[in-house]
Amino acid sequence: MHPHRDPRGLWLLLPSLSLLLFEVARAGRAVVSCPAACLCASNILSCSKQQLPNVPHSLPSYTALLDLSHNNLSRLRAEWTPTRLTQLHSLLLSHNHLNFISSEAFSPVPNLRYLDLSSNQLRTLDEFLFSDLQVLEVLLLYNNHIMAVDRCAFDDMAQLQKLYLSQNQISRFPLELVKEGAKLPKLTLLDLSSNKLKNLPLPDLQKLPAWIKNGLYLHNNPLNCDCELYQLFSHWQYRQLSSVMDFQEDLYCMNSKRLHNVFNLSFLNCGEYQERAWEAHLGDNLVIKCDTKHQGMTKVWVTPSNERVLDEVTNGTVRVTEDGSLHFKKVQVEDGGVYTCYAMGETFNETLSVELKVYNFTLHGHHDTLNTAYTTLVGCILSVVLVLIYLYLTPCRCWCRGVEKPSSHQGDSLSSSMLSTTPNHDPMAGGDKDDGFDRRVAFLEPAGPGQGQNGKLKPGNTLPVPEATGKGQRRMSDPESVSSVFSDTPIVV
Repeated sequence: MHPHRDPRGLWLLLPSLSLLLFEVARAGRAVVSCPAACLCASNILSCSKQQLPNVPHSLPSYTALLDLSHNNLSRLRAEWTPTRLTQLHSLLLSHNHLNFISSEAFSPVPNLRYLDLSSNQLRTLDEFLFSDLQVLEVLLLYNNHIMAVDRCAFDDMAQLQKLYLSQNQISRFPLELVKEGAKLPKLTLLDLSSNKLKNLPLPDLQKLPAWIKNGLYLHNNPLNCDCELYQLFSHWQYRQLSSVMDFQEDLYCMNSKRLHNVFNLSFLNCGEYQERAWEAHLGDNLVIKCDTKHQGMTKVWVTPSNERVLDEVTNGTVRVTEDGSLHFKKVQVEDGGVYTCYAMGETFNETLSVELKVYNFTLHGHHDTLNTAYTTLVGCILSVVLVLIYLYLTPCRCWCRGVEKPSSHQGDSLSSSMLSTTPNHDPMAGGDKDDGFDRRVAFLEPAGPGQGQNGKLKPGNTLPVPEATGKGQRRMSDPESVSSVFSDTPIVV
């Protein structure tokens, strides 16, 4: 006896059967669209270790992660995928034999954020090679044979945060990649370890912010040993930067074909590293940055008197700017001291101390002082030269005098007060004066009573001097001739 079937139950099963058939059909399309050499799980395609010489065709447009690692791919052409993969965010191409990548190879994947090209045979990175990857965040290029990196290879990659270039043959440091405000403003990690770098732009590296130096790895390079290199890495060690602290033993340099640890260069007699203070002059405008090891941290400054620095200037000269820097306007001597920056982040806190030394003079005034001293020195030299010219190159000498005129008290007094270095008095007789002349001694006495100027007899210009005591007679000088006072052989008058 067969059970009675209710026809109403069959009608109730029809919607369920239709839904089941729809799901099977959709699953069937998904299985068909997955390449034969790949494993597909939702939007993930794994085609790894299949010895593929080319990228499989007909990749699903909804693919988000594509793994093509450990294959035999040698060239990545522009038409490697006919389907535009707008949802692809991760592409793995490591451990292939890639030696050529077209400059248009990444046009079909504009939203890629993670690209692994490590362990291939790339030798050069041509210009604009990655320019289509404007949202890429991580790029792995380690363990290739890269010797040259074009300056424009990473243009238009404003979102790139981590770049791995280790284990290559790079000999020139790509400074344009890490220079602040340059091509890669968000780059926090640049691995250049295990390359062929010998010379580094040390002054430029020292100026980099700490959040860039914290992720700049330079170990295992044949760097040239010198004290400037030692000072650079000693500073990084003092700041506890990860790029130095994590690989101290592998950070070495080359000297006389021998490897030396950068922190053990005793043969160079390098001085110990000392943190230098910021220096300013009276009235200067100054900006001191809170040089933290991470970006986007909240920064609070405290003065040497343990007071918090506000965003706006009240009665002082210092304030905190929007980027967390300390801004001094017309710095004063009392602004000197040790300022402390407390940086706080979601997972990391840091404390920095900065010493400010203010000199008690303006930089402009210091130059004025030097200019004044220089001007005074030049004036003195010119004065001496003019006096010498006046003394020795006077146009009218003794031999060009005219008829002797009686001397006047006024003229002799004027010559004595202006040109004579001997006071106006007579050392020979008790203060008496002749009617026509002031008695004085001009330099040295002559050799004898009968000699005139320069030791020669000068007739008509001497008076006999009696041996009797009393007011003595003296030789008479010519009050009108300057040369009688400033002659080659001084006389007594």
